[in-house]
Amino acid sequence: MRGRRPLRRTGRSCHSGFSSGKTTLLRAMLGLYEGATGEIWWNGERVDDPAEFLVPPLVAYTLQTPRLLSGTLRENVLLGLPDDGRAERAVRQAVLDVDLGQIPGGLDAQVGVRGVRLSGGQVQRVAAARMFARSAPLMVMDDLSSALDVETERELWRGVLSTSATCIVVSHRPAVLERADQVVLMQQGRVISTST
Repeated sequence: MRGRRPLRRTGRSCHSGFSSGKTTLLRAMLGLYEGATGEIWWNGERVDDPAEFLVPPLVAYTLQTPRLLSGTLRENVLLGLPDDGRAERAVRQAVLDVDLGQIPGGLDAQVGVRGVRLSGGQVQRVAAARMFARSAPLMVMDDLSSALDVETERELWRGVLSTSATCIVVSHRPAVLERADQVVLMQQGRVISTST
């Protein structure tokens, strides 16, 4: 987690049948799953319906396995936002600009069905660029850099941390955890420790 800490979850989270429950906790915080107990607060105000409140443009959420649409890279980054130069800025921040020089058509290249013409790391960076293009005050990322090499990952996180957004991040990568203001360790659906 990083930033101004506008979001706070109190109480227990919902139980998950998964190995640790990190993704389930994220989705419960965003109101995509109903939590068993607990409350969510935003800037000192209780959020009664997170599924209605924690949505764009307030929140940008990147899934563990990002999904791209058939279309161009630009269309996948903007998803209906105005084409006012933000796609280029977001792509630079997501460390995808170097790859564009090797992709015929650059931002106007077709990605194919579900991004089949891109590598896993490129798909993750398109998803990151999509998130950056929104300038949301809260960015939620589920294992955003798992398919990236060490140097690209370092540059991507430099881009994430250059924003003024609060970030909630799921990751097991030491390079990411070292930059966190607070780390929450989960095991079998339960929080087992927190540290700053």
